[in-house]
Amino acid sequence: MAKLYFNYSTMNAGKSTVLLQASHNYRERGMQTYLLTAAIDGRAGSGRIASRIGIAAEADVFTPRDDVFAMIRDRLASGPVACVFVDEAQFLGADQVWQLARAVDDLDVPVLAYGLRVDFQGKLFPGSAALLALADEMREVRTICKCGRKATMVIRQDASGQAITEGAQVQIGGNETYVSLCRKHWREATGDHGHTTS
Repeated sequence: MAKLYFNYSTMNAGKSTVLLQASHNYRERGMQTYLLTAAIDGRAGSGRIASRIGIAAEADVFTPRDDVFAMIRDRLASGPVACVFVDEAQFLGADQVWQLARAVDDLDVPVLAYGLRVDFQGKLFPGSAALLALADEMREVRTICKCGRKATMVIRQDASGQAITEGAQVQIGGNETYVSLCRKHWREATGDHGHTTS
């Protein structure tokens, strides 16, 4: 029975590496996969999923306006697909996550979504919130903080390495922009900005 999986982490945990390896495993056994990634993230080039360790694959792109159920249905119409992989899943809209769930339920195809759980302010991305609510199974892709603890948060930093605590939720960047930290060091870096109890 097909399931919707959400594989989540902070920045630079190796989500794309895990996705590409899993897709390769299917293809190595003669099974086709369908890869999707967010159009907004063009760091590796449009329609391309790439890992920091140098592996990459071509993918179809989705925008906030796309019906991902229809994209998957149309791909299945051209031939069998063993599994659908979605990179940068935090950029999905809540309605698109429901479309992924429909693809699992109605088209009987497994969907593995990979994305960030929280943004630089410690808030859930809309796509991630919907995946946390709807996924049949969730898996954490772990990375570590500078102190060696598990990193669960991420800071956005300026050119001088100082944490930025305000701004748009989405700003595309890599190691030069984002640093994954444990909660304690995230709180230190952000000055515990805006996180008070009453």
